[in-house]
Amino acid sequence: MNDYPPGSSTTPAGPPQQPAPAQQTVHVSSPQSAPYVTYSIIGVTVLVYVLQLASQTLIQADLPVAIFAKANDLIREGQLWRLLTPALVHGSIMHIAFNMYALLSFGTGLERYFGHGRFLLLYLLGAFAGNVASFLLTSGYSVGASTAVFGVVGAEGVFLYQNRKVFAGQFRNAIGNIIFIVAINLFLGLQPGIDNWGHIGGLVGGLMFTSFAGPLWELEGIYPAYQLVDRRPVREVMIGAALVVLIFGGLAMWGMVR
Repeated sequence: MNDYPPGSSTTPAGPPQQPAPAQQTVHVSSPQSAPYVTYSIIGVTVLVYVLQLASQTLIQADLPVAIFAKANDLIREGQLWRLLTPALVHGSIMHIAFNMYALLSFGTGLERYFGHGRFLLLYLLGAFAGNVASFLLTSGYSVGASTAVFGVVGAEGVFLYQNRKVFAGQFRNAIGNIIFIVAINLFLGLQPGIDNWGHIGGLVGGLMFTSFAGPLWELEGIYPAYQLVDRRPVREVMIGAALVVLIFGGLAMWGMVR
């Protein structure tokens, strides 16, 4: 019989096995800045809706919608701001309430990850891409921030995928929830009066931009305290924005001359 030190274990074919190392807990600091761009977008959008209600009361016409809504004939006449400004106006209290709730739910967290400037750029590009798609594929008037909101939702999906190692066990549940939300809303968008092409365009714009420009997190620091550092070069953020503008801008120009 062989004698071994207490606490060790062996097999007949090898030396003593070392005990597995104990699991250790480390602290990882994530971005915590206040999402004031999200709050500002909500504030401006609600203010415009108040102006819509005031206009309807005072002059029996919705002046903000008349100026900002997506209208294909007016866009072809040169009112290009209508490829962006429909995100500021809404058709009802339920319409704005749903969109602002969705923006609050997704935007507050995503803005902390993206940073204020990159998040604002994402929101604007989602609105632009969605309204270009609506301009090309639907003929009626269109209003609402859902184009931009779909861009934000799509961006969160890409961000989670690109940083799936950081999120580890949370990734599958989170990405599953996003896919479910997108699928349900696109299905509901099949109802008459809902501009589903605008939703799809915003989603594609958000996916495209974030594929090039989304944060790429790495752990940095000294045990036991680590922080998340974004390794995405600024030039790639600019490339992502330029691609969305060039592709959807080119499509818009094609739609104006066809």
